[in-house]
Amino acid sequence: MLRIAITFCLAALAAPASADDFDFDGLSAVIAEAGFEGDLAISTGLGDPTQTGPRYSHTDLLPEPWRGWPDGLTWRWASVTKQMVAVLVMQQVERGVIDLDEPVASYLPDFASDNAETATIRNLLQHRAGLPNPDSSESGLGDPYAYYSADFRGSRDPVSGFCAGPVTGKPGGEWSYNNCDYMVLGAVLEAVTGLSWDALFMRDIAAPLGLEFVGAYPGEDFTRWGWMGEAREPERDLSVYGASAGLYGSLDDLLAIDVALMRGDLLGKAALAQMWDGNPELGFMALGQWVFEAPLNGCEAPVRIVERRGGIGAVQVRNFIIPERQMAVVAFSQREPFEFGEIWMGSGFSYELLSKAVCQP
Repeated sequence: MLRIAITFCLAALAAPASADDFDFDGLSAVIAEAGFEGDLAISTGLGDPTQTGPRYSHTDLLPEPWRGWPDGLTWRWASVTKQMVAVLVMQQVERGVIDLDEPVASYLPDFASDNAETATIRNLLQHRAGLPNPDSSESGLGDPYAYYSADFRGSRDPVSGFCAGPVTGKPGGEWSYNNCDYMVLGAVLEAVTGLSWDALFMRDIAAPLGLEFVGAYPGEDFTRWGWMGEAREPERDLSVYGASAGLYGSLDDLLAIDVALMRGDLLGKAALAQMWDGNPELGFMALGQWVFEAPLNGCEAPVRIVERRGGIGAVQVRNFIIPERQMAVVAFSQREPFEFGEIWMGSGFSYELLSKAVCQP
């Protein structure tokens, strides 16, 4: 059963003028047809960031005693953490503490990688630093993803451990998705501020926005687990992902950050424009997120979309920001398999969801 709760922000540019103008039935139909199970919310304007637009929550899969209490639970943000780390880096760029085109060694002189003197902060943000990839790590038995396992025998210290090991190529080439890039960025942030990356997130993002249900693993007892078919996924230590995927928070906390970015509360215009400058030659990769224009059903012209996605285990997240429409759409899926699809292909759940939410065809 789909549980629906509805609240509204102040009216936004090109957004429905009132609740009566929003096609709730159409949006519900898109969600139901896709078989989406999880939480989904839409912010329709730049009013009070604690308020959101149409809110859809599917809670049938919650374990007791949390069934029917969706706002009391948090989600793993997975690689949306990278988007938050990019914001923290750009805040330090604004303050003149970090230069995007300085080599990593300028901030981490003890970084043991062969690419330390040539890979830049920008390279790390764009996955172009040529560092080893934890997803390619192997145990003695050849099992993949050994880096994240409980019996990993290497070092997870981003300065001297696995991420400082044999490089995979020269910096500045083709991008290759890699968690080590952001683990090293976390170490850079600590080196220049004196605070761990997660403490910096709490100080410079969570605290100014009054967010109450965010943090970094370990220590969160109310994170929603995913389901693989009819079975709950195996438990895992989410703290091993660090600055690459180690944050948790509520649906509304993530929406509040999206709204704050659009409103200029976390970054100034120049820094935000630089962070959201999608490079067509890199598949529209920007800094910590992808930014591109795509046609949506019902909109007269292509719409600029900021997208950050993530997934660990059976849980997936999509964070969409539509700056010119002053909207954000956040979705957490909790059952595997579920296909979000690709917006640029003009079909699939993400495409249908944004078309209905943004364009109201």
